[in-house]
Amino acid sequence: MKAGLLQANSSADQPKTVLKFLISGIGDEDSLVMIEQPGKLTNSSKQPINDMSAAMDVLFDTLMNMQLVESIQATGHRVVHGGSKFHQPVTITDDVEAYLHSVTQLAPHHMPSALQLIAFLRKKLPDCSHVACFDTGFFNAVPRLAQIMAIPRSFTDEGVRRYGFHGLSYQHLRLSFSKLAGEAAVNGRVVYAHLGSGASLAATKNGHPVDMTMGFSPASGVMMSSRSGDLDPTLGSYLQQKQGLTAKEYDHMVNFESGLLGVSGVSHDMQVLIQEMERQDGAQEAVELFCYQVAKSVASLASTIGGLDSLIFSGGIGENAPLVRRMVCEQLSYMGIALDDSANQEHAGLISSVESTIGVHTIRSDESQTIAQEVYKLTKNKD
Repeated sequence: MKAGLLQANSSADQPKTVLKFLISGIGDEDSLVMIEQPGKLTNSSKQPINDMSAAMDVLFDTLMNMQLVESIQATGHRVVHGGSKFHQPVTITDDVEAYLHSVTQLAPHHMPSALQLIAFLRKKLPDCSHVACFDTGFFNAVPRLAQIMAIPRSFTDEGVRRYGFHGLSYQHLRLSFSKLAGEAAVNGRVVYAHLGSGASLAATKNGHPVDMTMGFSPASGVMMSSRSGDLDPTLGSYLQQKQGLTAKEYDHMVNFESGLLGVSGVSHDMQVLIQEMERQDGAQEAVELFCYQVAKSVASLASTIGGLDSLIFSGGIGENAPLVRRMVCEQLSYMGIALDDSANQEHAGLISSVESTIGVHTIRSDESQTIAQEVYKLTKNKD
């Protein structure tokens, strides 16, 4: 569980981070609790945190002990799916919360915990504004051909479509790229690669999203840490018939046992796999397959925007794995991409060489900044 306390003074300015809060390993006896404050040493401890309810209690107790609760004026929530109704940030009411519960099946591995936290904070902070920000909103207006799937129109008419995800990250990257390279660059033909434990890519032209790799669910697109990415649609029925795999077991396999973890048989962590590449064939194959799929997706997305002017790497892998960036770009050298090896190793903002006809950048993604800005805009307008 991630949370942060930010101070926003203007919708145009970057919010100031007051505190970052992280709990990893929920359900373990030695769950890790990390509290980070700018200019101070990170405070970390291990304790048993059995479930999301316990994690929320630890979060609120921490804020109480640090005497920060009274300073909170609004809460912003990353909600993976807004369904067919919500595409812009919205103040959470009972009706909004009820609707979000009704579309939980669209993102069953993400929505329940988000809704649990919303209910918890609405109860604990009844006088605050509570705002939902949607990962799907960024892609709501992509061209219709990027939305529809080749299934019977009756399902399409009921709202079954390619939604796209990681929208809050892409919104932040677009703004950051504009500040870094200027309006001409951000309005060019750009592919953003959000490569983390969840991985996706998106193409924009004139600053607007045109297409994306994730479609109906966050498990689609390129392979991820433990998610499979796109699969042949007949695989589920095949595994059911041949191995007796139930729908629940198949869903678990696709979301938690596949991707880097499944291919390598070693780990879901890209850093671990890179270290093990020379010793473990599975690790090498997993890294190579990941880079192969990312490069293929860059080329595919470039075709939707008429070429490529800029390629942006972001996310935990995109920001911190020079080898991945190099392997991806080597496969795209025919497009005119060339890296500056030193800049790439140093995680510089601009990592393409002077000979490259396409600008390649590394930009840190921070969804909390986007959420804080959206919450400020929404709540300020109501004051």
